[in-house]
Amino acid sequence: MPLFKKRAVGKPGEWYYCLEHKKVEEGPQCPAKDRFGPYASRAEAEHAMETARERNLEWENDPKWHDSSTRAEDS
Repeated sequence: MPLFKKRAVGKPGEWYYCLEHKKVEEGPQCPAKDRFGPYASRAEAEHAMETARERNLEWENDPKWHDSSTRAEDS
């Protein structure tokens, strides 16, 4: 018998979006590697994929994200 049980980290009342099951979950139901969060509300967790897409677009278009050597190669 293992000395310590491996459990997901988090607290009930926190909301997560599970990437494996593609659904919103309250509390730590799935491993951290398979989820986004925590979010303060269920509604925020429901929009996790949309939020991730928006942030990715912002980062891709952020001039500070790309250094000058990368831009010179793209030309």
